[in-house]
Amino acid sequence: MAEEKKSRLFALKPIIERWPAVSKPEGHVNFRTKILWTLLCLILYYILTNITIYGLQKQYIDLFANYRFIMAGASGSIMHLGIGPIVTASIILQLFTGAKIIKLDLTKKEDKAIYQGSQKILVIVMIIVEAIPQIFGYLQPSDAFVASVGGWASTIIVIQLVIGALIVFFMDELISKWGIGSGISLFIAAGVSQAIFTGLFNWLPVGGGVLSLSNPPAGCIPGTFYIATNANLGELVGGYYQMMFIGNSSFQNAIVPLLGTIFIFFLVTYAESSRIELPLAHGKVRGARGRYPIRLIYASNIPVILMSALLANINMFAMLIYRAGNSIPILGGQWWLGKYDLTQSTQPLMGGAWYLSNPGGVNQWLIPIIGGSSDGLHDPHQYALKVIIYMTILIGGSILFAKFWIETTDMGPSAVARQIQSSGMQIPGFRRDPRVLRKVLERYIPVVTVIGGMAVGALAGFADMVGTVGNASGTGLLLTVGIIIRLYEDIAKEQAMEMHPVLRGFFGNE
Repeated sequence: MAEEKKSRLFALKPIIERWPAVSKPEGHVNFRTKILWTLLCLILYYILTNITIYGLQKQYIDLFANYRFIMAGASGSIMHLGIGPIVTASIILQLFTGAKIIKLDLTKKEDKAIYQGSQKILVIVMIIVEAIPQIFGYLQPSDAFVASVGGWASTIIVIQLVIGALIVFFMDELISKWGIGSGISLFIAAGVSQAIFTGLFNWLPVGGGVLSLSNPPAGCIPGTFYIATNANLGELVGGYYQMMFIGNSSFQNAIVPLLGTIFIFFLVTYAESSRIELPLAHGKVRGARGRYPIRLIYASNIPVILMSALLANINMFAMLIYRAGNSIPILGGQWWLGKYDLTQSTQPLMGGAWYLSNPGGVNQWLIPIIGGSSDGLHDPHQYALKVIIYMTILIGGSILFAKFWIETTDMGPSAVARQIQSSGMQIPGFRRDPRVLRKVLERYIPVVTVIGGMAVGALAGFADMVGTVGNASGTGLLLTVGIIIRLYEDIAKEQAMEMHPVLRGFFGNE
């Protein structure tokens, strides 16, 4: 009977056991070795983001241009797919496991091994699924490349995309086993940090060519300095003050996005450090006390990652359906679903997809509302409605994903109560019973989960509306700050275990 209750994924066990993987270290990996592997993967990531796809034409369409922060890849490079397949595979398995479509008990070692092995196989499938559609009207080979290799041109581009995604996949696995932290998180933070650094200090002209007031340096600091020192008072009053502070369609790394970036950085740092601490005492060892921290952002930044991935997929499918035209009955080519100018951008121009897209900085929504201007497609009240819809969907979706996430990752009251009970700890003044612990935790965890999900959604939405330096997006900035804080904590923990080996057993590293 026990065999019949097993998930059908156990049929993949022979494949999982033979699947290529980074081997686990047999013993303790010292701190210096972990830092070395982590830095090596990070350097390799930066190198790969600067290797362009061989044979690609200069003008191409990036399906995920507006969601590069979560893809952690560089458009048009061998890292074009980034961590997209890994994240998508993780979301699919989480949803299927949470909905009990896949019947796996992740508290059991065998089931967890099957889950992780199945995820690796699904990642390979998603790499192929996301790579092949890129060559149909998006990443097309150049005429010269087609002339030299013939009909193999598109296949070679797909192979490059697959190789790049596989390298990312194995680097993520390498960091998780031999390095510090998570490879996925590290690559997201690396990509966003690069965008912020470039947005701050890039001294090259916005549109290329010769520097001028209408074509200043693209970076916030050199661009603002150039405008302030070269524009006279009349020119400043005539529009360059507005350009310096809130930017325009060409110069986007203005002062307000910089202030918004700094404000979000400190606000997220404060939110990450806010927590409720429940006192704990050991049931048998007198004097042994501790605390169980319940963070304000309890589900971490995962809810806003999932919500952003969902919005990215909505935008992608709306664009594909619009491009398909009459080949898809009723929906194909309809403006109300989402209208796009695919020769210039993947940003929707109108329709339902437009209301669910990033509002951009204040220059793209606040100025039209205040000025009462119309772009020929939308009136001021439609911009206001877009902001309301976007923020409502982002915050509401983050709350739902936060509640779903804690239940599927053993972070709910029942799971936490079992963990505290198994460690021999208890809350002073209460009986040593998992049911009692669960009732106490139910007072805090569900409420903190909702508040935390609401907080990360609101923070990401606020940063999207204000704008960020380097167009890193609010979600990208939010993720990066949280990732850096957790990386710092992981490094501190590794150093503590290096100095006090007895702590390795406590943290489960041995």
